Amino acid sequence: MNLTVENLEKNMAKLTVTVPAEDFIDGMKASYNKRKKQFSVPGFRKGKVPQNYLEKAYGPELFYEDAANTCIDKTYSDAMDESGLDIVSRPEIDVTQMEKGKEFIYTALVAVKPEVTLGDYKGVEIEKVDAEVTDADIEAALLNEQKQNARNVPVEDRAAKLDDEVSLDFEGFVDGAAFEGGKGENYQLKLGSHSFIDTFEDQIVGKNIGDEFDVNVTFPEDYQAEELAGKPAVFKCKLNGIKETQLPELDDDFAADVSEFDTLDEYKEDLKATLKVKKEKEAKNEKESKVIDKIIEDAEMEIPTPMIDTQKEQMVNEFAQQLSYQGLSIDQYFQFSGMTKEKFMETAEPEAIRRIKSRLVLEAVVKAENIEVSEEELNAELEKMAETYQMEPDKLKDLVGDSEKEAIKLDIAVQKAVDLVRDAAVEK
Repeated sequence: MNLTVENLEKNMAKLTVTVPAEDFIDGMKASYNKRKKQFSVPGFRKGKVPQNYLEKAYGPELFYEDAANTCIDKTYSDAMDESGLDIVSRPEIDVTQMEKGKEFIYTALVAVKPEVTLGDYKGVEIEKVDAEVTDADIEAALLNEQKQNARNVPVEDRAAKLDDEVSLDFEGFVDGAAFEGGKGENYQLKLGSHSFIDTFEDQIVGKNIGDEFDVNVTFPEDYQAEELAGKPAVFKCKLNGIKETQLPELDDDFAADVSEFDTLDEYKEDLKATLKVKKEKEAKNEKESKVIDKIIEDAEMEIPTPMIDTQKEQMVNEFAQQLSYQGLSIDQYFQFSGMTKEKFMETAEPEAIRRIKSRLVLEAVVKAENIEVSEEELNAELEKMAETYQMEPDKLKDLVGDSEKEAIKLDIAVQKAVDLVRDAAVEK
């Protein structure tokens, strides 16, 4: 493998990788061995057609794509290491030469971690963050506890209203035809949750049990299912049941049911103490956020677009993981919310940029302050991880490679940088 590196504008770089011709031929042979059982040619037993016969009959291009992928897979990681660049995006691959008997050449367009010029980062001034627990905070916490212990009670003597939970049969039609994914039976829907598109939930308000009715909505122009995007739809609905939320009385009995205390006053005092700890933690996080925002504001850096795109993809994956804990796929979320992946990524861009800039300035502080992490600190962090994963610490340490250990050490150093700039900040 031969590598040349071209540094481009805006923290981009192009790697040109040249793979020997014989390696490309080996890739073609591997493709043939993988696929030979697929070919059936008169005069040959299935799976026994020689490679050179297939290349004469169909052209050697038959095996080019697999061979190219094999060569790229085998060389790109080494090319990254050899380049000496701190690459922060997926490569945009372009094959520039692909022919049997010749060198295989491809380019990889990549984003490189930007250089950061720090401004002030110690002693920055921020607005004071309040951690006081108010009576309103305690009342809100009590209401939340009431809601968690509420009962959904069936009602039959009135029409549905907002905040009710209804049981609904429905089937959606566009241009008179039912569409896939538009049907549900005894679906439990919280009115006012805005989990369905457009004004769907609003049109159920006022309906009684047993009512059959149409709900008219319009799918968003950017709806993920292109065949439905921007189109009006009619949902044939039947209301099967209504439940209203009943909150428990706020008294001593309630306190005894939800806590270890016998009276509501005692429970309130405990809530106040708990809220104090929570608000102090939130205030600490808010202070950190304000300090980092101020440091970002005073710093200079140029973020390459592919780096932002990579961060947005990571955020989509994180959100999909969170949904999976609730038994939902991200496709289901998009369908019911009217959101699309493109729109999600568009709305995620400001946060993606902030995450990138936060990490970059903090790593710059680590460098400026020469913050180091000891082996003892690394081992302590590995032991915490082992406890989280319910593993033996020594076993985890054996599994974690040198590059992973360096990444963990950098994370620890970044947290030290957070502590440094937060503690040095001045609250006005």
